[in-house]
Amino acid sequence: MHNRLRELRAERGWSQSELAQRLEVSRQSVNAIETGKYDPSLPLAFRIARLFELPIEAIFSDELTS
Repeated sequence: MHNRLRELRAERGWSQSELAQRLEVSRQSVNAIETGKYDPSLPLAFRIARLFELPIEAIFSDELTS
């Protein structure tokens, strides 16, 4: 799954640690999502979308539609 998490985080000037705190996950989890090594659970994807005030589809896309 592709995502724009790194781009969105950088636009706000947040470190991975800051984003992790806001999402209540580890910095390693944020890094794994950003690098595509881990796909977030649906509840976490919704938390990310709410935090960035975007629909999930604006952040995450499957490889077939990207």
